[in-house]
Amino acid sequence: MTNQVYTDYFFDKTAFNTQDAGYVPLEPMDTPQVPLNIPPILTPDAETDDSLAYTITAQTGETQILPGEKTKTWGFNAPLLGQTIVLKRGKHTRVHLRDELPELTTFHWHGLNIPGPIADGGCHAPVYPGKTRDIEFDVNQPASTAWLHAHPCPETASQVWHGLAAMVIIKDEVEAALPFPRNYGVDDIPVILQDRKFHDHNQWNYQADYDPDGVQGPTAMINGTVNPYFDVTTQRVRLRILNGANRREWRLHFTDDLEFTQIGSDGGILPAPVTLTHLMSTCAERHEIIVDFGKYHDGDEVILYSDDTPLIHFRIHQFVPDNVELPTHLVDIPDPAVDPDLPIKRVVMSGMDEGVMIDNTKFAMQRIDYEMPMGKCQLWDITNTNDMKVGMIHPYHMHGTSFKVVSRNGHDPYPNEHGLKDVVSVNPGEHVVIKVWFDVPGIFMYHCHIIEHEDGGMMAQLKVIDPKNPTAKYQLMDHHTLMAAFAKERGVSMDELWMGGMESYKMFGMSM
Repeated sequence: MTNQVYTDYFFDKTAFNTQDAGYVPLEPMDTPQVPLNIPPILTPDAETDDSLAYTITAQTGETQILPGEKTKTWGFNAPLLGQTIVLKRGKHTRVHLRDELPELTTFHWHGLNIPGPIADGGCHAPVYPGKTRDIEFDVNQPASTAWLHAHPCPETASQVWHGLAAMVIIKDEVEAALPFPRNYGVDDIPVILQDRKFHDHNQWNYQADYDPDGVQGPTAMINGTVNPYFDVTTQRVRLRILNGANRREWRLHFTDDLEFTQIGSDGGILPAPVTLTHLMSTCAERHEIIVDFGKYHDGDEVILYSDDTPLIHFRIHQFVPDNVELPTHLVDIPDPAVDPDLPIKRVVMSGMDEGVMIDNTKFAMQRIDYEMPMGKCQLWDITNTNDMKVGMIHPYHMHGTSFKVVSRNGHDPYPNEHGLKDVVSVNPGEHVVIKVWFDVPGIFMYHCHIIEHEDGGMMAQLKVIDPKNPTAKYQLMDHHTLMAAFAKERGVSMDELWMGGMESYKMFGMSM
């Protein structure tokens, strides 16, 4: 039986970000090729058979990205991005969070199914400069690629742009038994895709580049590296792709339309491998793929592109032949029955620029927009009301859970959407039905993951009720308290304080 090979990007071409009036095309940087930066794995403070402990520090730094002056950057336990954090299913995890930035931040575990709002690390869990916070949680979810990023409303986009984004790898025994490459840094490679504009002296200027529909830059940056190459020393290479960009979609393909196999998505390993030649990654999505370089030889070069722009040059070296074949079935995916007493929850994403909203309103930190019981499954219908001719794709994300995509406009999900997801992108005029269930209680956000959109109010808030503690109370921050803290830290008055998301509220006569 011939394996089906998918050769398109699936999404509506008329809604690609290339159609935006503010689209910033990628331009190859005329600099020497440099080795792809591979973030080191963070060393635990302590580890036992059933527990794990880390210290994670948000810090400033300087990074040699381009020839000449170093770029001022932020990172987690690193000058830029972060060291890769490895979590293990079944282990109780304690994390000591430290803020050594000049301003407050939060530590959001994107893709982890852990209680909110404090452990989850959204806007209600600030850590102030020079201060610390201790959190703990149980890791009880399948092996997957997740990430850690800042999430202080309405400054999330700027802080991620400064560099606060690190890869998180969750391991379990099921994934460990599959015939996948997993030698980190050799044949198991993080690929964090971002884009930047470099201003005078090789510096970034978020305010100068600001666009309410999402900040973009003309220079691709992969793991904090511009114009990188990677030395291929094994026939099969696993790429853990994370779209860590504020706005950009990445339309990925290789030299010669080389086929590759997707084995994982946001929430873990797919039930079956999917063979592709083209892959579009929207904001915050993760895609694990295996690339087989078996038809190439020592001295060849294979390039990973986004549209027509080279991203990574894979330099082929001599390798031992590897004829391992993937099984047709990889893992079983949870598929709980929908509770008949829970009606379909409808979520409407609308607008562009400053006009973005969810359910015709902008986010308020102390407002609970919806409640649902923990442990029960419900259908959510996510609609994008943008115009099909001039609208844009909105990537919809939920904190604290992974969901299952049921349908797109009544049809099957895309072929690589049959695993667990926490981001699903919705075409203009489309509605996507997902199965949602929570295994942990708390307050969680759901929002568009074009980060300027969430800062601009395209976000809502959900309370998941634990039946064993239905009256649990949560202390919720408010926008004014956070903004007053930012103003004090920057030494400006509230009237002088600039944050991109604030403008989206002001245009509608609303206060945050």
